[in-house]
Amino acid sequence: MKSTELNWQKQGHIFVPDGTLPWARSHAQVPLALPLNDDVLRIYYGTRDEQNRTRTSFIDVNPRQPQEINYIHPVPILELGSPGTFDDAGVMPSAVVNKDGLIYFFYVGWNVGHKIRYRTALGLAVSEDGGLTFKRVQEKPVLDRVAPDPLSTSCQSILIENGIWRSWYMSYTHWQMRGDVNEPFYHIKYAQSQDGINWLRENRICIDLKEGEGGIACPSVLKLGNQYIMWYSRRGSGDYRLNPDQSYRIGMAISDDGLEWQRRDAAAGIDISTAGWDANMIAYPDVTRNGDELRMLYNGNDFGRTGFGYAKAQLNNGKRK
Repeated sequence: MKSTELNWQKQGHIFVPDGTLPWARSHAQVPLALPLNDDVLRIYYGTRDEQNRTRTSFIDVNPRQPQEINYIHPVPILELGSPGTFDDAGVMPSAVVNKDGLIYFFYVGWNVGHKIRYRTALGLAVSEDGGLTFKRVQEKPVLDRVAPDPLSTSCQSILIENGIWRSWYMSYTHWQMRGDVNEPFYHIKYAQSQDGINWLRENRICIDLKEGEGGIACPSVLKLGNQYIMWYSRRGSGDYRLNPDQSYRIGMAISDDGLEWQRRDAAAGIDISTAGWDANMIAYPDVTRNGDELRMLYNGNDFGRTGFGYAKAQLNNGKRK
């Protein structure tokens, strides 16, 4: 397997809510790109209200210059679930798939916890109008907490290959007290499906925690030639909320089959800035390809409180096919 090194060039900040909307007081978290045509790139993001509940909306930008925002959607694409359902406290982006004229929006549903602060599971909604409005396919999750994932599932990346939906997703391993806070630990597993709704899980761990790590989060997987590349967020197990040395950074792994992975974090090619909106943390990468160029959307400080920006990288001067 050949190692892949990319030199990401940061292009700057794109968006953060101005706080005027009651359902979007803060954060633009886990940005996901959906190219609609040559003139419109839609970016979905999760945003929080005053009770810290997440909803999802989007902006439309110029694909050639994403900092040129042409439209800000004024309402959420999906409301919170009804009381008692898995998504009654949050609807956060996870993956978006454009297939056969439908937009499949996979999302993280949140519940508030008691002994632990929350639990999450993955849901699915579908749009028939180009991604403006969505309808849940069912009230229950499509990837819930069952063996081999007894605690929670969360953000995923999806590729469809030969009719098979392939998912790399977060699975929680345990919770542990760190000082006065019960903190979650999680890594990346694999599942596959015939329809995007019913998923087969065989407890296959793709990216596991190293010594001193507390979380591997929000994978983004591309297949470039015969090689799979995964970008993800990785953090320490210590005071990752306030200590920049423990906070999220972007890592990378490579694979020949999407199942067995080799970490290449040192070759990820992107890190925090020396100052500004992404100087303490970079997280939640979403990588898409446009010809011989890759584009990465990512969050900055405080888990997206400062919004998201983007970076670009060239694919070996256009030689990689």
